[in-house]
Amino acid sequence: MIPQQANVTNLSHDERVQISELIMGILENWQVPAADQVELLGLPAGTRPRSLKRYHEGTPLPEDPAIWERISHLAGIADALRTSYPRNHRMASVWLVRSNSRFGNRTPLATMLEDGLIGINAVHMHLDCSFDWHIDAQVAAARAKRKQQ
Repeated sequence: MIPQQANVTNLSHDERVQISELIMGILENWQVPAADQVELLGLPAGTRPRSLKRYHEGTPLPEDPAIWERISHLAGIADALRTSYPRNHRMASVWLVRSNSRFGNRTPLATMLEDGLIGINAVHMHLDCSFDWHIDAQVAAARAKRKQQ
């Protein structure tokens, strides 16, 4: 399982390498162009798409909590797509580039690229109702806490 952003510092180097290779494989399977992979992962400005190769070959993605939050969401999206299309793993790449009314008739991929983390989160919530329920519970708890204050 991919850790939440707070847990990335608890991972060993080998675990970070394994997760990095896994997430890069997911993005490749989705047929996301390299420049868009840089954007989805939130890699530093100036990261050249050709430099992504190292994350397939034993170098872990940067230990930046913002990057690992995106990794967590992207892994959740991949898992939800696997559940939605258990007999055809190629449907994930098709689903990502089809217009969707939930995203203002944009594709899920365009939503993630144009809206950044908020878009990635929106796609994750759309696909994974248990994640959506988790967020709803957190919002309800925060509202209740504010009312008590």
